Amino acid sequence: MDTKLFARIGAGAFVAIALTMSVLQLREERPEPLPEVITVFEPDGDPLPGQLRACAAMGEIALSSPDCRAAWAEKRRRFLGVESDVSEAAVDPSAAPTPAPSSEPQPEKGL
Repeated sequence: MDTKLFARIGAGAFVAIALTMSVLQLREERPEPLPEVITVFEPDGDPLPGQLRACAAMGEIALSSPDCRAAWAEKRRRFLGVESDVSEAAVDPSAAPTPAPSSEPQPEKGL
C-alpha cells in the first residue's frame, strides 16, 4: 500500500477521535457556580462609625469641628483600650492640676 494512504487514514482517525472527545465534553453538565456571598457590616446601634464617616466626608472643615474631635478621641480610646479617666487627662493638658504656690520662700537662683 501507499504511505500516503496510511497518513490519510491516520489523520482521519485523529480528527474522528478529536470530534468524539469534543462532543462528549460538551454533553457533560457543568456544576452550577455557588452564589456570591456578600457580607454587610451593620453596627449594633453604635453611632461612632457613622459619625467618623461623616467627619471623613467633611474634609478639612472637620479639623475645627468639636463633634469630630470628640469622635476621633473616642475612636483612639477604643482602639488603644485606654480607660476614660486617663484619656481625658491625656487629651486635655489644661485639665491637669496646677501646683499651688507655696508660702515658703524659694531659694534664689543664680550665681
